[in-house]
Amino acid sequence: MSGDRPPRERKPVPAYQRALGLLVRREHSTKELRRKLGGRGVDLTELDEALETLQRQGFQDDRRYAEALIRSRALVGHGPARVRAELRASGVPASTVDEAFSACEVDWLELAHEVAARNASRVSSRASGAQPDQQKLLALLLRRGFSHESARSALRALGASVEVSDSGAEWDDAAE
Repeated sequence: MSGDRPPRERKPVPAYQRALGLLVRREHSTKELRRKLGGRGVDLTELDEALETLQRQGFQDDRRYAEALIRSRALVGHGPARVRAELRASGVPASTVDEAFSACEVDWLELAHEVAARNASRVSSRASGAQPDQQKLLALLLRRGFSHESARSALRALGASVEVSDSGAEWDDAAE
């Protein structure tokens, strides 16, 4: 009778296997893996050893994570300042972020133009009909992480004749 047997004890899953399980799904930064697995009660010493092993084996790489994040965020129309901020929050070192941006061949100015063109009809002014509200479009581009220079260029490309102000900057222009 199988009902008389005591339940088998489950062996704890080693930190290495838990981290590898997360990496199979998508790239993670070192800091993300520490946060996720540390929050699940994984011993930090064991976790550090596992992360070193994963990095040595090439399964975890902060630069590869940064490059993947840059490409995926560019595909949805996020600008470089926003992506840099997200990478900083993920604990990727600044030098690694710079290397990843250099390796990814994204034309941020062209992307700003595409985002502006896609969103121009959405932010059109009610009073002027089809003419987009430049302030709203500028704010959208700045929120997305594009510099003032890129945003102004995108507005000029749409035929904006009104000078836009510099108010409302939410991102560091030097990040581009």
